[in-house]
Amino acid sequence: MARRKITNTLALALLGLLLEQRMHPYEMAATLRERHKGDSFKINSGSLYDTVEALARHGWIEPVETVRDGNRPERTVYAHTELGRREFVAWLDELVRTPVAEFPKFLAAVSYLGALGPVGAADALEERARHLAERISGADSTLEQTVGVGAPRLFMIEVEYQRHAWQAELDWTRQTIAEIRDGSLPWPEPGTF
Repeated sequence: MARRKITNTLALALLGLLLEQRMHPYEMAATLRERHKGDSFKINSGSLYDTVEALARHGWIEPVETVRDGNRPERTVYAHTELGRREFVAWLDELVRTPVAEFPKFLAAVSYLGALGPVGAADALEERARHLAERISGADSTLEQTVGVGAPRLFMIEVEYQRHAWQAELDWTRQTIAEIRDGSLPWPEPGTF
């Protein structure tokens, strides 16, 4: 398989938005933020405009008109090209079908958890558990606000997925804290780690 020219997942988000309708970059950013996509994609104006330029440079999107709304500056509206639509679908299919190695920082840190000692490790994990519980609560609110008011579940399915991943991590974290606190997780003697 040929190596994909664009791999930035923000590009995937922008291509997805353009399936719905033609948009200018400012509208793309606003729509992603409105839909709480900041947990799925890193959204900032600079990277968004750079990504739009890269998509256009590779022929995946193209400018279709320039609009002006009141006193605001002119904005270029983009749409998919046929190549862009094919690339989007192929890329999406590949990402859904094939797990890839991702290197989460937490996994790297957990591999050296013993260096914190039992008290330090349990304390650090308890703080992480609090943060995870807050994220889960936020995801629940987001889902309630969107899906609960009639938006199709499919539009927020990644929030649902992330919420389940956080719940699994929270369950593991709480179990590990309990094992550290009750002594059932063996700990090496200081200086032997």
